[in-house]
Amino acid sequence: MKAQTIVDVRPPAEFMGGNVAGSINIPLQEVTARLEEIKSLPQPIILCCASGGRSGQATMFLKQHGVDCMNGGSWLDVNGL
Repeated sequence: MKAQTIVDVRPPAEFMGGNVAGSINIPLQEVTARLEEIKSLPQPIILCCASGGRSGQATMFLKQHGVDCMNGGSWLDVNGL
């Protein structure tokens, strides 16, 4: 699956410490409030964080709301795709 959009759900401070080029930072705690914005992004969406835990939570929530997405795990792994 070729990702259309990469969303990093880490807090901004973590994101600024290193991220996938071209990725969008939407912290996990903002995912529910920004659902409509996320739905408008080109799909499929790959979500990532530091280890895959937070992006896994975001992936489950977004799938329940009809978003075509997957958990990419660590941003370092996604960066290698």
